[in-house]
Amino acid sequence: MFITGSSVAAGATGRLLFGHDSFGNVCGRKNSPIEGAPLSGQDMTLKKHVFFMDSCHLDVRDGRLGSTALCVASCPEEQLHTLDEVQLFANNTGSFLCVYSLSPANYTQNPGAASLCPRLPVPPSKSFPLFNRCVPQTPECYSLFGFVLINDADALQRALGGIMSGRNTILGLCVLALALSLAMMLTFRVVTRLLVHTLVALVTVGLLFVCGVLWWLYYDYSADLSVALDTERDNVTCLLGFAVVATVLTAVLLVLIFILRRRTKLAVELLQVTNKAISRCPFLLLQPLWTCAVLLLFWALWVAVLLSLGTAGAAQVTAGGRVEYQPLSGLRYMWGYHLLSLVWTSNFILACQQMAVAGAVAACYFNRNEQDPPHRPILSSLSILLCYHQGTVAKGSLLITVVRVPRAALMFISRALKDKRSAWSRCLLRCCSCCLCCLDTHLRHLHQNAYAATAINGTEFCTSAKDALRLLSENSSRFTSVNCFGDFIIFLGKVLVACLTVFGGLMAFNYHRTLQVWAVPLLLAAALAYLVAHSFLSVFETVLGALLLCLAADLHTNDGSPGKPYFMDHELLSFVKRMNRSHRKGPQGAGGSTRNQEGTELQPVVRSTC
Repeated sequence: MFITGSSVAAGATGRLLFGHDSFGNVCGRKNSPIEGAPLSGQDMTLKKHVFFMDSCHLDVRDGRLGSTALCVASCPEEQLHTLDEVQLFANNTGSFLCVYSLSPANYTQNPGAASLCPRLPVPPSKSFPLFNRCVPQTPECYSLFGFVLINDADALQRALGGIMSGRNTILGLCVLALALSLAMMLTFRVVTRLLVHTLVALVTVGLLFVCGVLWWLYYDYSADLSVALDTERDNVTCLLGFAVVATVLTAVLLVLIFILRRRTKLAVELLQVTNKAISRCPFLLLQPLWTCAVLLLFWALWVAVLLSLGTAGAAQVTAGGRVEYQPLSGLRYMWGYHLLSLVWTSNFILACQQMAVAGAVAACYFNRNEQDPPHRPILSSLSILLCYHQGTVAKGSLLITVVRVPRAALMFISRALKDKRSAWSRCLLRCCSCCLCCLDTHLRHLHQNAYAATAINGTEFCTSAKDALRLLSENSSRFTSVNCFGDFIIFLGKVLVACLTVFGGLMAFNYHRTLQVWAVPLLLAAALAYLVAHSFLSVFETVLGALLLCLAADLHTNDGSPGKPYFMDHELLSFVKRMNRSHRKGPQGAGGSTRNQEGTELQPVVRSTC
């Protein structure tokens, strides 16, 4: 809250979104006057474009642009050779290209007009989406303008500018990811072996195609670097990173697909059992909608605060009434903590969905009377979550964040010191990254099972994690392989959604090759697409994990005798028998062998309200 309030108070997102002149006015907005700056505080509602009076000879003085910038109603689309033409342009369009203190009637009469008006000839220009600047269209002016203007901005503002200029495309890609996720959910609802094989084939072709497009774009951009712009170098570097990551991911997934290809039949049966559990509580499929809505609301707030952090600065009046903004370094460098809040809060929201879904599944599973199903299991699970288990969810999401942030830091350090590392340091960094990656994967599965155990028992996080780990380890021979492949199939669905979204983003962003760091918006769109797909398809993962944990608890506490009948229905019992036959074990023997007389027995959770 402190960072949010401070950044909003000290930041000026409008300067980044709409551009500003040299006198402290934001273009396209009503402005408040700045003390000591007589030309500030003007109404620029109709003047939405930034025009540089010397766009062909921009210079940088002490790290700042020396040319005077003005807010104008429109950019001159034709070259203006004399002040008479500048005056005629002002009278015809209402766009004044001279300093505000000089009226259009005095453009040709004032002796000092040469210093108050743009340098002649004024090149034709066109408004570009990035910062709403009038970009000169002549080749010699365009190259110099882009080099000075873009390289003058720091990396953070270039990235933020790219995000804001491509915000409509990012929004469209998020909508595309939402539609693809809904289609993938419907696909998993009618899952068959043919659909699974089709999904695997589509993911394989999609990954190979995206890899090919990324490498082709990298080659095309590398061969087309005609202007030494930081944006072009950033785009090429990001393209190379995307291509390498996509290639490695494709190779790993192809190897996993080859290894797990023989588990398809059993995994399909498990997904069908999962669909039956969902059919008992069909409103589970609507849970991702509110999760997605909350995530989008949080991300919008997070981006708004990030923009404020990137533009936080104090106005300083210099000679001639010009206004410059001194960055507040202490506040701007809080983006690291802000990034930490993004990871933690996003994981917290997703964990709340997992807990709610697991509670509803447990309520439906531990119900012996099929004629009297639980009353509003989802609302009951949500009420228990909000009243009793928010600390459990916060602790679990924090542990995930604590692992992921150092992992990201190690990757950043490894990249920053790529050319300065010894063989020993490279080996050490890779080992640490590998260990953190394995720990992250293990914790994600452990947390999901811990949330399910909390929903069943109502115990706190550590106790639930211990009970879940004990139960699953006792039944690892029968559950692990089929559960892993079921999760892998769902993961392939997420990858397919992300691949199709990235391909759409590549086609959309490829049209903006200059003055825009479009690689950053593409990365953001890919991350958002995967998170949207994860929030929807994770319902199947959560139901699958909760169902297997309920099954393990059922086998642990019951033996199928008249005195201790199973909670599972006949279809699930048949699936367990088929799974046991694949491991040459029967449910009776397994149930007796997995009972731990000294441990805590998991019992159906008692549903209550606040």
